[in-house]
Amino acid sequence: MKNELVLAIKQLSEERKLPPEVILKAAEDAVASAYKKDYGPAMNVRAKIDVKTGQIKIFVDKTVVETVTNPKIQISLEEALKINPEARLGQTISVESTPPGFGRIAAQNARQVILQRIREAEKEYVYSTLTDKEGELIQGIIQKVDHTTGNVIVNIDKLEAVMPPKERIPGERYQVNQKMLFYIVEVYKSGAGPRIILSRAHKNFLKRLFEREVPEIAQGLLEIKAIAREAGSRSKVAVRAIQPGLDPIGTCVGQRGMRIQNIQKELNGEKVEIIEWHPDPAVFVANAISPARAIKVILRKDEEGRTAVIIVPDNQLSLAIGKEGQNARLAAKLTGWRIDIKSESEARAEGLLEKREEEQKDLLSIAQAILTGQKPEIAPISEEAEPEQPSEPVVQEREEGEEKEEEAEGFSLESLKEELLKIKSLGLEEEEPRKRRK
Repeated sequence: MKNELVLAIKQLSEERKLPPEVILKAAEDAVASAYKKDYGPAMNVRAKIDVKTGQIKIFVDKTVVETVTNPKIQISLEEALKINPEARLGQTISVESTPPGFGRIAAQNARQVILQRIREAEKEYVYSTLTDKEGELIQGIIQKVDHTTGNVIVNIDKLEAVMPPKERIPGERYQVNQKMLFYIVEVYKSGAGPRIILSRAHKNFLKRLFEREVPEIAQGLLEIKAIAREAGSRSKVAVRAIQPGLDPIGTCVGQRGMRIQNIQKELNGEKVEIIEWHPDPAVFVANAISPARAIKVILRKDEEGRTAVIIVPDNQLSLAIGKEGQNARLAAKLTGWRIDIKSESEARAEGLLEKREEEQKDLLSIAQAILTGQKPEIAPISEEAEPEQPSEPVVQEREEGEEKEEEAEGFSLESLKEELLKIKSLGLEEEEPRKRRK
């Protein structure tokens, strides 16, 4: 019949949600500790509990000697040969030394030690489990907020985890017993036990939220290339489609914006912009400066590093820079390029914009005006036509000796301008008869 100790092991295993092996090991260590307390702390003792019968056995490591002077740690060669026929002098062998009636005594005397060891085993088990989850999301319960240090103490699987002030989202409030998601930054051992560092401000916290809300990322159809985040305020996420034909931005936004709304809700309203990544650095930089539109991007590499000069329309300069420079700062973090934003008039004064690029902007303005029903201002077509350029509004300066980009097939600025002028002239012809009728 199983004794009280074995029944207690099963009960604790169910209550603490730990494997029975973990509880059994803690109990064996506690029993061995209780034996050493009564029979000698210097001994190397090992306890063994039979889970089927509940029988407890104590094994003591003893040294084989010719003459025994301390029977607690020594054994004669004659006695050793009875246990192990291959025993030799100076060898250490394990000898069973279970005192009569020790099982019940051990169960009573070792109870507190067992509970202590089980608590240690529980922490060790949770530590080993959480170590594998570094860099993942986990749900925890706010236990308390230390207003002196700014630390937020979080309960995770009966362990105390800490979210330092720098890992908190600025302005976010925390209530006791509130359930929240956290990002596990680090798990390590200390003198006081396992230490778990959590974060909600880490940029990878945002990355994991996207992976949770957008199945295409987990399936490998979509990839997050870079993240720039100022927690609690604004973030930019660069994504690219692995599967051809997949819209990376629309996929992340979701139907009726549900996916991005769920992410922003978890971040308490933090603004999240999704940027399409591009292998061409100039195009990527132009995308990153969104919502402003880049007329031209010039990439420069020198001793100071990599600088991207972005030229934007005069009326979008403040939009490109952002409040307190936030938009430009996030674009720089996202792309890895230093950002220098110039207005169109400033760039023209410095000779950074050529005539063809001015015509290109003029065409874009005409097209936008026609689409919105406004009256466009049309400049005459230049008689000396320059070589045709691609329709892409972003132009990257190349190093000397590099080949220029090929023209887009069947399209030029001149042909676009002629088509727009035809549309304009048709609109004007229809307007004259209406005036005469009046």
